[in-house]
Amino acid sequence: MLQETLATAPLYIAMRDDDNVAIVANSGGLRPGARFACGLTLVEQIPQGHKVALSDIAAGAPILRYGETIGHAVSAIPKGGWVREALVLMPDAPSLTNLPAARGAQHPLEPLEGFTFEGYRNADGSVGTRNILAISTSVQCVAGTVEYAIRRIRDELLPNYPNVDDVMAITHAYGCGVAINAPGAAVPIRTLQNLAKNPNFGGEVMIVGLGCEKLQPELLLPEGMASAADDSDIIRMQDESLTGFGEIVDSIVAMADKRLRALNLRRRETCPAADLVIGTQCGGSDAFSGVTANPAVGFAADLLVRAGATVMFSEVTEVRDAIHLLTPRAVNQDVADALIREMDWYDRYLQNGEADRSANTTPGNKKGGLSNIVEKAMGSVIKSGTSAISGVLSPGERVREKGLIFAATPASDFICGTLQLASGMNLHVFTTGRGTPYGLAAAPVIKVSTRSDLSARWHDLIDLDAGTIATGKASIEEVGWELFHMILDVASGRKKTWADKWGIHNSLALFNPGPVT
Repeated sequence: MLQETLATAPLYIAMRDDDNVAIVANSGGLRPGARFACGLTLVEQIPQGHKVALSDIAAGAPILRYGETIGHAVSAIPKGGWVREALVLMPDAPSLTNLPAARGAQHPLEPLEGFTFEGYRNADGSVGTRNILAISTSVQCVAGTVEYAIRRIRDELLPNYPNVDDVMAITHAYGCGVAINAPGAAVPIRTLQNLAKNPNFGGEVMIVGLGCEKLQPELLLPEGMASAADDSDIIRMQDESLTGFGEIVDSIVAMADKRLRALNLRRRETCPAADLVIGTQCGGSDAFSGVTANPAVGFAADLLVRAGATVMFSEVTEVRDAIHLLTPRAVNQDVADALIREMDWYDRYLQNGEADRSANTTPGNKKGGLSNIVEKAMGSVIKSGTSAISGVLSPGERVREKGLIFAATPASDFICGTLQLASGMNLHVFTTGRGTPYGLAAAPVIKVSTRSDLSARWHDLIDLDAGTIATGKASIEEVGWELFHMILDVASGRKKTWADKWGIHNSLALFNPGPVT
């Protein structure tokens, strides 16, 4: 609860009545002797977002935030003391056995009807929020050539096709020097296959390959499209019929021209909000993430699910410690078991790399008040709202169900975003506490700040300030509704995100758990 005092008075935020720690809300932190309205007095200086002990905490006693044990006290912590990272011993991860059974949503929400957006309807029934030509590549060797060709396409062709938003390359570091038949290779390959099918690309597939690579270009053709014997969607640079760099580039430009003509015929049409596929992610998280931005995203996620849309939450290491809170929300036991399967797979993946989930937290997370991955995870899962979890995706799989979906991904911003695009995401919502200019060329990215300080400093990078929740200027529900309407406006092309205004687009990044030879 937010202490109801003047904004200049000492403020703290406790998430649950039984928590024994709270975070300092004041910008710049508070000095020793600062006294809260409830009578609590600081015994030492505590930075903004860092934890204060609400009562004496004995050595070895649990430290409670979000009503969950985020650690145990290494030594005694006095009431009013700073619960700094060094004093918090991280607990073991929850066991994956004997977890709560699936119960679905305990209080199903009423359907939300009548909300629409203007999107691009595709032949497969999906809907894009952008109209982009994407040129896939089978190996990094051709990336420079494709980028050169794209510069020509933008200069020479795009002005002739005003209804096409852009042309982009799907480039990556995979394709050669890899164990193409190893079990882990299935992840990057299906990711590339499904990226080409993203709704924002309109079904116009073209692939540029080298010719001698392990990942032959025809392996990237989506199922049901041209066979290996039909190369109408593929250009191989080593093809003996192509003479010189100029002719190779000419062939790429000519293939693009044909597809741009088809894309230029597309028009936005009114579509139900149910056609949205929203990816959610947090990056540069801080202790306010689970207080402001993520709860607002969770409220908006519930609105979207009520409207029939698909909402994905991801980042395995940032939900692992909350698995006991997620399995009961599964719509059935098969979905609960799939959640457990993905947690177990990632546990073993990290173990094989001689790491564990504790490697997730960054110096920025800790500077922002997060002591460990347990605390970070408890704030992260709030993005998922309260809806039942209707499906689970392994990395790079295409979404199959409507509703709330757990799409298993690493927590890397760039890998997570790439995998969510492969799953069919047509718009991205990204929360940040420390700040990041993150953006994607393939889909709009709405950035939501956890603190008003960040929104004020980055006024031309942050799209929505959820810090107003911490100061009491707005409620979670109010910011959640604002985000919901912003999603519809951005999806319709009526509003541009700051990342799109500046043209800030990060590179795609594949997840390759397989060996490199």
